[in-house]
Amino acid sequence: MVLRATAPSRPSTPSQCRILGIQPWPLYTAHTIAAIEVSHSILTYVRSLTMASSSSSTSGGDAATLRQKRIFASKLYFDVSPTKVPLIYSPAYDIAFLGIEKLHPFDSSKWGRVCQFLISAGVLDKKRIVEPIEASKDDLLVVHSEAYLESLKSSPNVAMMVEDYTVQVPPVAMFPNCLVQKKLLYPFRKQVGGTVLAAKLAKERGCAVNVGGGFHHCSSERGGGFCVYADISLCIHYAFARLNISRVMIIDLDAHQGNGHERDFSADKRVYILDMYNPGIYPFDYEASRYIDQKVEVMSGTTTDVYLSRLDDALEVLYIYF
Repeated sequence: MVLRATAPSRPSTPSQCRILGIQPWPLYTAHTIAAIEVSHSILTYVRSLTMASSSSSTSGGDAATLRQKRIFASKLYFDVSPTKVPLIYSPAYDIAFLGIEKLHPFDSSKWGRVCQFLISAGVLDKKRIVEPIEASKDDLLVVHSEAYLESLKSSPNVAMMVEDYTVQVPPVAMFPNCLVQKKLLYPFRKQVGGTVLAAKLAKERGCAVNVGGGFHHCSSERGGGFCVYADISLCIHYAFARLNISRVMIIDLDAHQGNGHERDFSADKRVYILDMYNPGIYPFDYEASRYIDQKVEVMSGTTTDVYLSRLDDALEVLYIYF
């Protein structure tokens, strides 16, 4: 706040007042009132900053408390019979609708094909597979905002998330959202439930596999690259809250950079990210790449032997940090 003298020709000090025979008290009073007003304004401003800081702190605390409540009220964790193997899958994972799914290069029925291959090879007993529960809205709110989930009620928005810069799937944008929810988003939510449950099973059995999930392009506020829900982030928050886990290492071996979880855990030192990917393909998220703890870039044409050798070298970090 800036204060200016608006009448410089008038006496401005008590001594000047006495010389001119003017009683100084009105001037004292004016100065005092001005000082009080300024002090009051400053105090009000300081209080507003304090209240804003307190409100922000309280808001953050409330959000953390609400997140904890949602996690502990969730049904995604449940007891699995010891007769079941720690492999999670549901036929609901597979996406199929009038052949539209074939317009996308991503095999949206690969999860079922994987299980069928294992069953046919005699490696897996169909009756011993664990089926997860669909992630509810409250489960998803552990990571995502109401606004983000609301945006998924727009078919064009969802269409943008299941595309990348090389792929266009226009029919998704034109479908009624009720169909998009049932045929596309419901399978994704089932897979989210599988990812979250896999962490619990891994803690109990030593290892676990969710045949689906791993939507590493999705962060709390943005989807993309056929990834609509941030199941990796969700899984980790559940593990921190309910499994007494203090540190997590993400080993992302997909050919594409896992920019979603990198953004979500950019400031969380409990999460160590090793990402081995091809920087010459989607998503070109250079900001998110700054949050990778160990970046292993492999270009197209890298041979299997070279790839595995570089991966072995990268995994040495396990003996240092874990």
